[in-house]
Amino acid sequence: MNRTPAGLSAALFAALFAATLITAAVFAGCSSHDSPTRPAAAPPSTVVLASGDITAKVADFRTLLGDPSNGGTAGEQPAGRREVNWDGAAARPFNNRDDFPRDFFNSTVKAGLVYDGTAFRNDSLLFAEINPTYANQFKAFSPKVMFSAIGTNVINALFEVAGTGTAAAVTGFGVVFSDVDMDNTTSLELFDTSNRSLGRFFAPSRQDANGFSFVGVKFDTPIVARVKITCGSGALGAGVNDITDGGAADLVVVDNVIYSGPHPFCPRRTEFARCRCGAAAGRRSPGARP
Repeated sequence: MNRTPAGLSAALFAALFAATLITAAVFAGCSSHDSPTRPAAAPPSTVVLASGDITAKVADFRTLLGDPSNGGTAGEQPAGRREVNWDGAAARPFNNRDDFPRDFFNSTVKAGLVYDGTAFRNDSLLFAEINPTYANQFKAFSPKVMFSAIGTNVINALFEVAGTGTAAAVTGFGVVFSDVDMDNTTSLELFDTSNRSLGRFFAPSRQDANGFSFVGVKFDTPIVARVKITCGSGALGAGVNDITDGGAADLVVVDNVIYSGPHPFCPRRTEFARCRCGAAAGRRSPGARP
């Protein structure tokens, strides 16, 4: 026999019981990865893509990020952008070696860019000392040094307030790639300060003998805390040839990297909003991702 609690009508008890079942069903459908504040979609962005003669589009992206070019000026700057081209005198002692310091562009050159990984190479010999066939594959956009991870085709870029260990975010990030042969392969995937993807953006394939491609993405506010750079479909290696030279992988390397000035982000910041809470910006331990 069904019983209703004392003092409740059968109709009222039935209504309360149904509401309880609905609430339970809602919570049962949620996992630990769900968040009630998760955005339905990433905020709007401006995307700049180019291949062939990319010079004008790269210049457009620099303008989009803003002036001045702050180079290696330490500290948070009120406006402007940063750019890495690997050709500076301070980087030359590391040319053509597999131990380029991951924090070189925030410690030696104070530009707020840190790479997450184990082995990186800035190369002035077209990577031909790794594999002689590469001398015919890669050209430098800003001669003559280019950059690659070693043992992988993925590079993670993180940001810190220039010359400090304070975690930071940028409004935009762009990369010049050399020798993109395949569409929908080489890409930038940008992540916010909670490590949620803001989208993956593919570099167009090459159109001429120089073989340059460019992809740059710009948001209205500094929300980009990490960028995953995927270079082609395989890693450089002594026995690894490009698909245009009898190999199975599309081999791609990086030249210029262009990004907005890094700004510290607030650990209590709400979705895609500037920090207004007054809390101290977070500090990142070496190698940690946001």
